[in-house]
Amino acid sequence: MVDLYPEKLRDLPGWKNAPIHICMDADCRGLAFCCKPGYSLTFGFKCKRDETLKDLELSPEDFIKIKEDFSKENNWDSDIVCFGSISYCCMRKGGCSRRDPALQMRYPDKSREEFMKIYYEKKKELAKKILEFISNNGNNEKVEPYLDLF
Repeated sequence: MVDLYPEKLRDLPGWKNAPIHICMDADCRGLAFCCKPGYSLTFGFKCKRDETLKDLELSPEDFIKIKEDFSKENNWDSDIVCFGSISYCCMRKGGCSRRDPALQMRYPDKSREEFMKIYYEKKKELAKKILEFISNNGNNEKVEPYLDLF
């Protein structure tokens, strides 16, 4: 079992005990909320995505492939969000001027509360896929305790 620090978790609709962002010292499940590697970031000075990927021995190319395959499987490609996919969107619970309209377009018959629940449920699925990939490729001792949380 892994130690979870309450200040580094959020109870979100669809994902209880979700990790905060990697740039805020989240556990590795937070990779689900990370941007696409290879781009400069607003908070690049404190971004730990690349460091986390390296530590988990997950190449940026594999990370991108996992996120983009997930995007295709879930109809999350979108021209209005950063990096062309909702899979790269962040946790921002209060709203995002790009993510939220993209989600509304994907789930037009849902209220904001309903589509945000779907969003966080799918981000949880994405986090699990990322960690399973890492585990299946030889670095399971670092991710196994977190896989037990799903």
